[in-house]
Amino acid sequence: MFIRDKQHTVTNTVREARRQSGLTQDELAEKVQATRQTIIAIEKGNYVPSVLLALKIAHVLQQNVEEIFSYEKI
Repeated sequence: MFIRDKQHTVTNTVREARRQSGLTQDELAEKVQATRQTIIAIEKGNYVPSVLLALKIAHVLQQNVEEIFSYEKI
């Protein structure tokens, strides 16, 4: 999913990585101390997480943060 402004795009593969890890949205949320609604918003591209939350998600999904989140200039 992605979030875009006039100059940049933030994309993520949280949904795919979470499914590959066999976790539900609730389970991931619990492990990263967030709400299910936050995970849903991140997966849909409606919310860019804080650096801390992005790092927690990457750690739980056993990937580097750069593998899950990308920031690109348009």
